[in-house]
Amino acid sequence: MNPLHNLEAFKLDVLKEVGNIGAGNAATALSRLLDKPVDMNVPTVSLIPFEQVADRVGGFEQVVIAVFLRVEGDAPGNMFFLIEESSARKLLRGLLSKETSSEDGYSEMEYSALAEIGNILAGSYLSSLADFTQLYLSPTVPAIAIDMAGAILSYGLVQYGEMGDSALLIDTTFLEGREELAGHFFLIPDPESFEKIFSALGVPNE
Repeated sequence: MNPLHNLEAFKLDVLKEVGNIGAGNAATALSRLLDKPVDMNVPTVSLIPFEQVADRVGGFEQVVIAVFLRVEGDAPGNMFFLIEESSARKLLRGLLSKETSSEDGYSEMEYSALAEIGNILAGSYLSSLADFTQLYLSPTVPAIAIDMAGAILSYGLVQYGEMGDSALLIDTTFLEGREELAGHFFLIPDPESFEKIFSALGVPNE
C-alpha cells in the first residue's frame, strides 16, 4: 500500500526538513551564480496528488519554464523545477546583466543560462535528500522546455512511463535585492520510492 495515503504528521515534518535544507542550499548556489546576496522565504512543503501538479503552477495552460530530470539510483523518480516567465527574466537580468532579447523568445545563451540555473537549483534539493537518507540518488542530464504546464508534465509521462501517484511540492521564493523569484520544485518518485526513502530514514511505513 502506498504510504502517502495515511501519512503521519512526523513523516511530513521529515520532508519539510529536507525542503528547508534544500532551499537553503539552492539560495547559496544561486547567490554564488549571480554573485549577489540571495535570501529566501521559508519554503512551503506539501504532498499533493500527481494530477494536481499543474493546478499548483496556474493550470494546464499556464506557460512555464521547466527543467526536467530523471532521478536514478536507490529511489528513482522524476524531478521538475518550474518557474514562471517573469521570474525567469529576472534571473536572466541578474545573471547576464542585460535585458532578455525578446518578450517572445530566448536566445541560445539565455536557454543555456536557464538550464544551468534550473540544474543547480534542482541539484541542491536532490543532494539534500541524498544526504538526509544516505541513499544513492543520481540526476540525469537535465532537459529544459518552455511550454504549457500540462504539455511538460505529459512529456515526463511519455519519456518515463507512469509516475507515482503523489508529488512532493516545495514552493520557494528567493529574494535578490527587491526582486522576488518564485519557483516550484516537484519530486515525483516512482511507485515504492517513497517507501524506500522513509525506510532509509528509519521511519516505519503503514
